[in-house]
Amino acid sequence: MLREIIFVLKYQTDVGISSKIYSASEYLSEEGFFSRVVYPDKEIQTKEKLLLGIMENTQEKNLGDILFMTDSSELSEILLCSGAYVVGIQHEENRNENFPGLKYVFTDIEEVGTDSYEKAYQRYAHLPWKILETERCIIRETTVEDVDVFYEIYADPEMTRYMEGLFKNPEDEKKYTRDYIEKVYGLLGFGTWTVVRKKDNEVIGRAGFSVRNGFDDIELGFLIGTDYQRRGYAYEVCSAILEYGKQVLQFERIQTFVKKENLVSIHLCEKLGFTVSEEVDIEENIYGEEYHDGLKVEPSKAQFGKYIRMVLDI
Repeated sequence: MLREIIFVLKYQTDVGISSKIYSASEYLSEEGFFSRVVYPDKEIQTKEKLLLGIMENTQEKNLGDILFMTDSSELSEILLCSGAYVVGIQHEENRNENFPGLKYVFTDIEEVGTDSYEKAYQRYAHLPWKILETERCIIRETTVEDVDVFYEIYADPEMTRYMEGLFKNPEDEKKYTRDYIEKVYGLLGFGTWTVVRKKDNEVIGRAGFSVRNGFDDIELGFLIGTDYQRRGYAYEVCSAILEYGKQVLQFERIQTFVKKENLVSIHLCEKLGFTVSEEVDIEENIYGEEYHDGLKVEPSKAQFGKYIRMVLDI
């Protein structure tokens, strides 16, 4: 859990920049985090001495509870090698710093909200982002622990009547999920998420956005377990996700693909505002029956299905 945010700075910035950084630290303190600004002595910028000097006065001794902010690639490298979670800060006096190895670099530090600090920390700590809430559900990033529940949901033949199932071996699915978390969530910041019912914390399905090879538009996909259908969850969740796509991700057009026999899903998509565009062939077994580090099946072994492409301008 993120408890403390420490600004570890090298550049003796001008009054304006310094004021912004101190204001950011004060803002975080007001929001309930321990936060402070540190200018380490140049003589102690080694792995052991740097951390010892910083941690001596910190509220929490657990390195995993701290997010470090720095404007120096030299300091970020020392902190990263120590196992710390580090975010770069770019300002007018350090434009040439490139921060190798960092997942995030913040600019305009005075405008960064707590949600951005928490999300950066969660990505380093391998914790799922909570994307949004609806009246009855939470939509969050998928975890490896969700996979076992997915197999229970997909066990009903109705779930794979109109869509692909999971890998035969759960370990393949878990390996795929680990790669997905790192390469899709980490790179794009969005993807297919897990739907959790608030009242009992039950995983009831999946929904979110994806990128489909051969098509320019972002794709909406959704699945609600059989036991939870006909209660309005799919419409509730998809409506919120589409609004998130518009307001947060700045998407302008969304597509979805539904098998033409799946009249229930076509009706739901029409209710969401989608209109039929065309019938298309979609590759269904991209990785085959086993997952081999993202290797796709040979073109000669590819399988395709007929789908209705529907689009929505948002």
